[in-house]
Amino acid sequence: MFVLSSPISPQEVHALLDSPEEWAFLDVREEGAFDEGHPFWAVNAPLSHLETVMPRLVPRKSTPLVLMDDTDDGLAQRAAARLDQWGYGPIAVMQGGLQGWRDAGLSVYSGVHVPSKAFGEFVEHHEGTPSIDVHQLKDWVDQGHDMLLLDCRPFDEFQQSSLPGSMNCPGVDLVARAFDLVQSDRTTVVVHCAGRTRGIIGAQSLINAGMANPVVTLRNGMADWLLKGESLAKGNRLVAPPATPQGTRRAFQAADHVARRFGVQTIDSQQLQALQAEPHRTLYLFDVRTPEEFEAGHLVGSISAPGGQLVQTLDAFVGTRGARIVLCDDTGVRARITASWLLQMGCKDVYVFESGVNTPGLPLERGTSPPPAWGMGDSDLSTTAPQVDILALRQGLEQSDVVLLDLSDSLAFSRQHIPGAWFAVRARLAEALACVPAHRQLVLTCPDGLFAQRAHADAQALSPGPVAVLKGGNAAWCQAGWPMESGRHRFTTTPDDIWYSPIDRPDPIAAIHAYLDWEIGLAHRLSLERGVDFRYIPDPSSTTANPRSKNP
Repeated sequence: MFVLSSPISPQEVHALLDSPEEWAFLDVREEGAFDEGHPFWAVNAPLSHLETVMPRLVPRKSTPLVLMDDTDDGLAQRAAARLDQWGYGPIAVMQGGLQGWRDAGLSVYSGVHVPSKAFGEFVEHHEGTPSIDVHQLKDWVDQGHDMLLLDCRPFDEFQQSSLPGSMNCPGVDLVARAFDLVQSDRTTVVVHCAGRTRGIIGAQSLINAGMANPVVTLRNGMADWLLKGESLAKGNRLVAPPATPQGTRRAFQAADHVARRFGVQTIDSQQLQALQAEPHRTLYLFDVRTPEEFEAGHLVGSISAPGGQLVQTLDAFVGTRGARIVLCDDTGVRARITASWLLQMGCKDVYVFESGVNTPGLPLERGTSPPPAWGMGDSDLSTTAPQVDILALRQGLEQSDVVLLDLSDSLAFSRQHIPGAWFAVRARLAEALACVPAHRQLVLTCPDGLFAQRAHADAQALSPGPVAVLKGGNAAWCQAGWPMESGRHRFTTTPDDIWYSPIDRPDPIAAIHAYLDWEIGLAHRLSLERGVDFRYIPDPSSTTANPRSKNP
């Protein structure tokens, strides 16, 4: 029986990291504050977005929760009260927040998705994943070297910016499609991402799959390309085509070899239903295909989690420690490759749903459903929150008796907002109301109006005057053809609500250097962390298997 005391000390939380039972360790601060420092295993679940984050991260309400904030500033207590209203429990608040964790002498990490990033460094160290630098890549291009340059990021990232001459093949699609892409075993396959982790995992996936070609990753990826003063391509749409039947057969044989090496287990529909029926265990059912394939038809109740992104950002999908994870796809290739990585990351109960979306008799649904949310449903929100249209808002702003609070993220606000709007963070509305000028009415907005509707009750509880929501949000203002403004002004709080990529920081080059140094350094700190069970399992069929120990 899992028992939590509340409040709970940082030392007690640290000891729980060795527990095989299910529980969740949640940091309820904003993502940017989380990025500045947090425990290795803490999962970010910002109070501002708790309604939509929790159904996905911690779907079983009886999961024991440990919540933390900064310095016992009341944020975790507010989150606990809200979670209690939704039926979660037991809930414990960690004493002293992050400062208490520091005072206990426990390690703190900056950055996001730290376990996944550290795992990538672990893999490179123990597998000896081969790599080349930017100079080598440029030499190969100049020499006409026989090579295939594959960008393993999601397509939306790829088309925004990419290396000249690269082809997009996201994540574990590499194993599914790469066998069709090379005409000769002499062709060198170069895999890269924006930085390090996905490139390392992608290249090693092909190596683990036994691809006969030389396979390397581009050391430090596109980040190092920029550091060397090279330019990026924009709008590239060259995508690896779907696998041919012959390529799929080769890919499945390769994936099955990987599955045997890492002990991947498969289950059928009857076993899946049995797992789903257990009320005291959490089950995540992830569809690891591309988002486009997911929208075309997926198992009812499954969540889109493209394989490469799942490994890269596991803590964005799984908030419950010790939970069960079932992966599905259409051919078994991508699910097996993804499962092999999750097992190496230390996840214990990982299964591949054997027939996946092709299981006879199991219904499929199309499209993408709105993310589940605790509390009011989206349809109810639009009728319960008072609304003003853009004409009334414009008149109120001109007369200076309306204050407009924009709850967009700080980066989006800086790029574009309604003239006169103030930036605010939902969890800090009291701070915002103390900053803005006197007004007759407070109006909330965001890109589409929905998030502002969710925040309405919070704002009305704090505001002495009436609070309304802009109908249609900022999009309605833009659709009317009215001008927007940009700039980092009228901030009511510190803009630490989201993680800023190195490119979005004031000095991108310095930020890229710092990011790469941080990521590379993660591997050296793993031996100090409790609860880390990363695994190195040599390939018994290979005579060149790396013999190094699994311990970092």
